[in-house]
Amino acid sequence: MAEAKNPRDARLAPLVLFLGPEEFLFRKMLPSLRRQALEREPETDVHRLNAADYAAGDLESAAQASLFSPSSFVQVEGLGSMSEAFLEEALAYVKAPVDEASVVLHHPGGNRGKKLLDALKKNAAVYDCSSLKRDSDKQAYVVAEFKAARRKISADAVTALVQAVGSSLAELDSACQQLIQDVPGDVTAELVNRYYGGRVEATAFKVADAAVAGQTAQALGIARAAMVTGVDPVPLVASIGVKVRGLAKVAGFRGSPGEAAQAFGMAPWQAKNAMADARRWSSPSLIAAVQAVAEADYNVKGGSRNPGFVVERLIIELGRLIGRR
Repeated sequence: MAEAKNPRDARLAPLVLFLGPEEFLFRKMLPSLRRQALEREPETDVHRLNAADYAAGDLESAAQASLFSPSSFVQVEGLGSMSEAFLEEALAYVKAPVDEASVVLHHPGGNRGKKLLDALKKNAAVYDCSSLKRDSDKQAYVVAEFKAARRKISADAVTALVQAVGSSLAELDSACQQLIQDVPGDVTAELVNRYYGGRVEATAFKVADAAVAGQTAQALGIARAAMVTGVDPVPLVASIGVKVRGLAKVAGFRGSPGEAAQAFGMAPWQAKNAMADARRWSSPSLIAAVQAVAEADYNVKGGSRNPGFVVERLIIELGRLIGRR
């Protein structure tokens, strides 16, 4: 079985499989693979197929050399809902691929077409398109993008960028490209905040950081300013919840930040900050904080007629709980 590799390293082959739910990685690398095909043979025919609405014979027809072109590049998507006709013909094709063609496929994972997926894993170059859920994985992605562009970005700038736009890999990548193209010299956290500090995610993190650190007035000020400009209260409460749950995880942990990060699935910087913040909290106050967040989450999602008041009340309650024994 072929080992799944980093999509960034994708190279042309008779069969190329991008496997995983992060379709953005597949689409990001398609232009590179097409360029490789056209550099190898400028007259390459380029085809696009959808496995869900597939017409019998299309794959074989697209892969075969034509009168005007000796080679083909075939892009196939929609394997997560592939038709029976595609499944049958693709299984036959994998057993005897056309030498002059490159067939590039994306499968989001799951059980649909498992027999075909197993065959592709054995015969194709496989690239990993798993979702980047951990902040550490997103930070590694940012670092790799800047390294590929031969640009430098500071560690705190990487952290700030992931906090600001890390909810979507496509947005994170777009932010990387914008900074690489628009900003001369090294990229710093100050520059990142100048470009993206007003984003909802960044604002929510600032509110959460201030709230759990006992900086109640600052947290209230940021939250009120954000809501006045249209920021929904829901992500504000969600970010505070993430922060509080992080404190609860590391409270009483006796290892290093690196060990905490590994134990609790955090980025090292997250574990370090959480361990520092947790020193201000007792076990009873953390339990009460978790309960306060759960109540606020319910109320801000429809349990209250005034979601903005729910956010403010939560911040004030956290400030009251800090330091209680």
